[in-house]
Amino acid sequence: MMKLLIAVDGSRHAQRAIEAVANMARASVPLELTLLNVRPVPDWAGELPAPSIDEIEAAQESVQEKVLAEAQAHLEALELPVHALHRAVGSPGLEIVRVAALLGIDQIVMGTHGRSALGSLFLGSVAQRVVHLSTLPVLLVHGVKP
Repeated sequence: MMKLLIAVDGSRHAQRAIEAVANMARASVPLELTLLNVRPVPDWAGELPAPSIDEIEAAQESVQEKVLAEAQAHLEALELPVHALHRAVGSPGLEIVRVAALLGIDQIVMGTHGRSALGSLFLGSVAQRVVHLSTLPVLLVHGVKP
């Protein structure tokens, strides 16, 4: 069984990565799918009282849960069961590579955000960081369905 980690951020690009995995599953070996969402560490621009920080943290956790639930629903609609959901906080590129290694993942899958013909020559900063840091194969899925 091939173990894949799909990094999701709620974007259409992440949805395309999920669809690429569905195509792989139909033409490949059985897959074990893990979804990961990484939220960056907040950059506080000043001191906030503890209740405000707690409220912001709760709101960010809620968004993270929603992103993972939507990605899981998308995979299940494609008839692919999700093995596990993971959440992380930190630098997205570093956390994707760290979690993949921790879980014994075989391949990382993620969408990229090319903006134009020229933009497609360059990877997004998170994708570039993952490719640079990972010792695992990384499948980058580019493009959005019209």
